[in-house]
Amino acid sequence: MTGRGVDQVLPHSCPPRLYEPAVTSALDYVALAERANGPIRRPVDYAYVWGDALEVLEEERTDVRIVNLETSITTSDEPDPKGINYRMHPGNAPVLTAAKIDCCLLANNHVLDWGRAGLSETLETLARAGIRSAGAGPDLRAAQSPAVLPVGAESRVLVFSFGATDAGIPEDWGAGPAAAGVHLLPDFSGRTVERIAGLVRATKRPGDVVVASVHWGGNWGYDIPAAHRRFAHRLIERAGVDAVHGHSSHHPKAIEIYRERPILYGCGDLLNDYEGIPGNEEFRDDLVLLYFVTLEVPAGRLVRLQLTPLRIRNLRLNQPSASDRAWLRGRLDRECCRFRHRVIAADEAYAVEWG
Repeated sequence: MTGRGVDQVLPHSCPPRLYEPAVTSALDYVALAERANGPIRRPVDYAYVWGDALEVLEEERTDVRIVNLETSITTSDEPDPKGINYRMHPGNAPVLTAAKIDCCLLANNHVLDWGRAGLSETLETLARAGIRSAGAGPDLRAAQSPAVLPVGAESRVLVFSFGATDAGIPEDWGAGPAAAGVHLLPDFSGRTVERIAGLVRATKRPGDVVVASVHWGGNWGYDIPAAHRRFAHRLIERAGVDAVHGHSSHHPKAIEIYRERPILYGCGDLLNDYEGIPGNEEFRDDLVLLYFVTLEVPAGRLVRLQLTPLRIRNLRLNQPSASDRAWLRGRLDRECCRFRHRVIAADEAYAVEWG
């Protein structure tokens, strides 16, 4: 979530005016963060917000880096009348390349915050930066198409992105045959799974790994709706999906390993401007995770799942304290126990054990 307050500390910023019920300037979110944890010297460089995450990413030597980008990248001044509108200035696109992001998923409830003009500029900005995207486009066919990420000479990661109205995506944001928008799920039914299976079959070839990225559910709480779990299972059983990347919750939720495939029901935020905002302290949304998923090719089975905790402080990712690490590991372990999985400490990270 690199818009709004985060955008204001970067070298190029959109006008700070907001249209929220209680806040009229994005600079107020910077002020809240500074009130909580001290001053931020502005402007920061593009690598600043990633902080200690950059060293971790380099150590892991990941083949691909995938994020849900929950903001519009635009200078459009026509906000959607939904009340909360995120945008980042196109001049700040290097904040994404600073972390070597390969793919941004866009089927969420903020990518059209500044209208279809804002979406068009977002797509153009990502393309110019050499970052692939999925989940939104100038028409339905484009929105449904996966991002194709080559890995070596023989393999690819196919990333499909879709969103649901229960995550706050307005129905009129859905892409149509000749209308720009997001890949919006009509429901979580078997018919919808079969449609997605058709999209996978049309693209997948031997050696490919398929990731389904889903923006679903509410922002707070650890509940996993039965419909979400059935849908995730069916994606694996019937659509050939090898990993389900779920998001919308502002804090990490449970992980399930189903048929040797990972289901991340809610990854939580990695970056946001919520620092210093009161309420929901029980969820510790300042504690975030990097998810390192190792899949066997071509079988697609999960080999390793490592979670690296970080803490947002001064709008930057920092190493957490020992007590913060212990708290988050305990909370994740509690939630994963429902699936008979364990989250154990592994040096400065966590490992997910399943069987």
